[in-house]
Amino acid sequence: MKLVLLTLRLLCLACLWPVTLLNNRHRNRKKDKDVYLVEHAKHRFRGRIDYKLKRKDSTKSLLIKTEQLLRIEDHDFAMRPGFGGSAIPVGIDVQVESIDSISEVNMDFTMTLYLRHYWKDERLAFPSSNNLSRTFDGRLVKKIWKPDVFFVHSKRSFIHDTTMENIMLRVYPDGNILYSVRITVTSLCSMDFSRFPLDTQNCSLELESYAYNENDLMLYWKNGNDSLRTDEIALSQFFIEEFHPSHGLALYSSTGWYNRLYINFILRRHIFFFMLQTYFPTMLMVVLSWVSFWIDRRAVPARVSLGITTVLTMSTIITGVSASMPQLSEYDASQAMAFDGCFHDQDIELSSFPRLSDLNVDPCMSSRNSTTPDLPPILGTRLRRRRSIRQSVNHIMNNSYKIDSYSRIFFPLAYFLFNIIYWSIYS
Repeated sequence: MKLVLLTLRLLCLACLWPVTLLNNRHRNRKKDKDVYLVEHAKHRFRGRIDYKLKRKDSTKSLLIKTEQLLRIEDHDFAMRPGFGGSAIPVGIDVQVESIDSISEVNMDFTMTLYLRHYWKDERLAFPSSNNLSRTFDGRLVKKIWKPDVFFVHSKRSFIHDTTMENIMLRVYPDGNILYSVRITVTSLCSMDFSRFPLDTQNCSLELESYAYNENDLMLYWKNGNDSLRTDEIALSQFFIEEFHPSHGLALYSSTGWYNRLYINFILRRHIFFFMLQTYFPTMLMVVLSWVSFWIDRRAVPARVSLGITTVLTMSTIITGVSASMPQLSEYDASQAMAFDGCFHDQDIELSSFPRLSDLNVDPCMSSRNSTTPDLPPILGTRLRRRRSIRQSVNHIMNNSYKIDSYSRIFFPLAYFLFNIIYWSIYS
């Protein structure tokens, strides 16, 4: 009996031995894999690894390591660097990528640019053996202090976010920071159309701190005139004559003085498009209207049809030009004030002007009352009676054929004189 039991035990052990051996091999393989991952992580991160985080996401691990390196949790980044002391200098560098559109109707322009900020925040300084900077994206930007620069007179703007937010943060070991962002902004441009379409427009994009006045933050162009750089920009309507930066101060009665930076650019309109679309058709209509003076005055239907065609064509051209222009009156305000009959200059010398009483005297009476004796009429002369205005008009109406004869000569001469005056003033 005992022999039978011993034989059964041996058979059971023989059956279970392969399963136990397989389990042990699987455990050893898993242990070897963990050891390999740990050793690989040590080699990758130069021996610095947190064993508690080895099974977590590597990006989260790096982010936490970065926050520990820059001591994000040790400082209050709601306050500017050097709070309570002198103003922190913030350098600005701009690279204009493109001018997307210029609208005369809305009086604005749209520009895409790279806006770069430079400042120093010693709270973000970190030890480094190779003195190399570290570059981060927008996730870390939200946790530190950065300048609150905004665009004055902007209507709308946005930061590009494809495929991620176009934001770059670079931190140097000594605490110097470079913050770059790609922005498209639409801003106001007050245009002067008194010389349209031979006009030149001066527009500017203005940058300023929203909350910090000149006692807390000092904006300046980092590299002077070289702080503004542009790519090859080609516009369909304008020539870009000049791009230059400038700076100034802005005063707000309730908050004080603020540093303001300007991106100025001068635009000169292309004239060739308007020569083809406006000037040449208009000149042809003027020439066509001149033909009507050569048509017999008795051909009334032909002359009337030609006049109506000219008027309708000119109205169509004017409507097309007005559709691309803002609804405003094109006149000089200073000249309008000069002719409103109101003069308030008390320093005008009046002695050189004649007295009002002298102006009311009839020149005929004054000649009669003069001491010069009347000369007797000379014999053999005839007094020619001047024709009154009404008689002159009646004479022209009775001899209307003379109007066509005179207009054939004076009409082109008057138009030629008009072109000389127009192009000499506006060109």
